[in-house]
Amino acid sequence: MHQNAKIYIAGHTGMVGSAIQRHLATRGYSNLIGKTHAELDLIRQQDVENFFDHEQPEYVVLASAKVGGISANNRYRGQFIYENLMMQSNVIHAAYTHEVKKMLFLGSSCIYPKLATQPMPEGALFTMHLEPTSEPYAIAKIAGIRMCDAYNRQYGTNFISVVPANLYGPGDNYHPENSHVLPALIRRMHDAKQADADTVTIWGTGNTLREFLYVDDLAAACVFLLETVDYKDIAFKDASGTIQAHINIGSGSEVTIRNLARNVQQVVGFQNDLHFDHTGPEGTPRKLMDSTRINSLGWYPKIDLKTGIKLTYQDFLTQQQTSNLQDP
Repeated sequence: MHQNAKIYIAGHTGMVGSAIQRHLATRGYSNLIGKTHAELDLIRQQDVENFFDHEQPEYVVLASAKVGGISANNRYRGQFIYENLMMQSNVIHAAYTHEVKKMLFLGSSCIYPKLATQPMPEGALFTMHLEPTSEPYAIAKIAGIRMCDAYNRQYGTNFISVVPANLYGPGDNYHPENSHVLPALIRRMHDAKQADADTVTIWGTGNTLREFLYVDDLAAACVFLLETVDYKDIAFKDASGTIQAHINIGSGSEVTIRNLARNVQQVVGFQNDLHFDHTGPEGTPRKLMDSTRINSLGWYPKIDLKTGIKLTYQDFLTQQQTSNLQDP
């Protein structure tokens, strides 16, 4: 990409989109385009077409999505599948019809089966059943990945899909119920500390394993792929002979939810007890990405979990001071 390339970042105000925008800026790219939801509703196809007609972006990063943790995924099932399908379909198609040079689509590790081989290789897609609580969101993301593959094969586009591990970092959603586990733990433990509560209750046994990736590491990986990798460079045939072209991006390290909670507890400074509610949902027992393929291309993460939690808690405190946090 040349330094003045016009790059549209869909979802530039979200955690992932803003991180990618920051990293592009540090790399010297200055012609970056972003629209808020109020300015551009990606669910409305005509609005998306009008935007692409007017702006004519050369590159697109599709990071806009309806996201949430286990509770939100399960509660807003129709909303999650509808909004994500509509947004990604409109942007992917517009990127094709307006001859975008390259597009990066953000998938999710929930596309892989609940009991997939660990670490999960890209070829694990479609091998078994999905985790039920996140199924609508996962199906939407799978559709986006396969839509990119289909357009590449039929129309010769250069659309790359990335599959990140569980993300966290600056700009996260810290709602105590509707966010992902790490930011939710930060919010709940901070609130408990402020209220001098005796305990914080956490769903599940605490024994499930998760891999976490700091969002700025993901941003660096995405820009690396935009700058150096084409669709054909990562395309592969799965066990059934189907051509796929998504690529995993993970930290390569995993932690139990129990130990994650203790790390957050230490950073936040909550001194009292943690209670694990064994009746609560836990999701997939283990989710570790196989990031061999992107590592072989030369990318590796830089931020370890403890450092990342400290940076994320600092972001939480900043958001709290500027009144950007949602009330419970």
